[in-house]
Parts: sequence; structure tokens; C-alpha cells
Amino acid sequence: MRKLLLYASFLLLTQCSKCKDNDPTPEAQLPPATQTGAGTFGCLLNGEPWTPKGNDGRENFRITYDPGYAGGSLSIRAYRYPAPSNTGPHQYINLGGDRISQTGSYPLVLVGDRKVFYTDTGKTFPCDYYGEVPDVSYRRGTLTITRLDLQAGVISGTFSFTLYKPGCDSIKVTQGRFDKRL
Repeated sequence: MRKLLLYASFLLLTQCSKCKDNDPTPEAQLPPATQTGAGTFGCLLNGEPWTPKGNDGRENFRITYDPGYAGGSLSIRAYRYPAPSNTGPHQYINLGGDRISQTGSYPLVLVGDRKVFYTDTGKTFPCDYYGEVPDVSYRRGTLTITRLDLQAGVISGTFSFTLYKPGCDSIKVTQGRFDKRL
């Protein structure tokens, strides 16, 4: 009887794992990392796929770049409504900064020219906004520009970062990518 129970348990466990074999991985749910001005943005936020979604009257993904201001000023903004409708809680990722004038890697830091911010209106205060010091005690990451072509009007790149504030969960973003026409 014990063997039968053991075999039945094993069979149940193997059947459950087969159901997940066809599920796409979180990475596979992200847009490809392109450099064509495809209008894409995506990342893994705490291991889950995050892409812009919904519309509040503004583009859910936009980039502004001014090569003549502060040595090259870049702003990347994306938002999403996790629920099926465009109402209720929403999330924002904003990153960029100054002195970005060519391809290469730029640090995202706690205090300095380049930063990242995260907002989730579905969380309660003070864990709904990861903004400036002193509220945020840790901000570290990298923004890498892989294409900055002003003649073609295309900017592309990758990013990753971690944010932390006392009493709240850490925000860890990996495998971030963006590709947009300016």
C-alpha cells in the first residue's frame, strides 16, 4: 500500500510539471532587444514580466532626448495598469538623466546625474513610491545605450536596477530593454 501511495504521488508530481512545460518563461514574455525604433519596452520586475499596458490619455511608453541640454538629457517613462481596465492601481518606471551623449553604460545612482524611480499606486504608503533620498536608501543599476542615432531618430538600450527603502520590499529589475523612435 505504501508503494502504491508513493507511485501515485510521483505520478501526480510529474503530471503537474508537464503542464508547465509549455508555459512561456518570464524572459520569453518580454519584447526582443532590438535597435530599429520598434517602440518596445520591457523588463523583469522581481522576476515577473513587465511591459507597458493600458492608456490614461498619454502614451504608455515615451522617450525624450535633448542632445543640447546638460550634455545630453534622456528621459524614459513607461506605465501599466495591471488590471484589464484602465482604472485602478497603476505602475510607473522612470529612468534617465543627464550627460548621456553616446552609446555606452551609465550608472544609475542614489545621488547624481542619472536615476530611476518606481511607483505602484496599488501599494500602501510608504511603499508606493521609490523616489528620492532620504526615502530611498539604495538605488544602484546600469543604463546602457546600445544605439543613439539622431539622424535616424532611434534610441535603444538595456537597463537593470535595484531600489530599496526601509520597511518595504526591494524592487529588482533585470533584463530591461527599450527601443524607440525619437
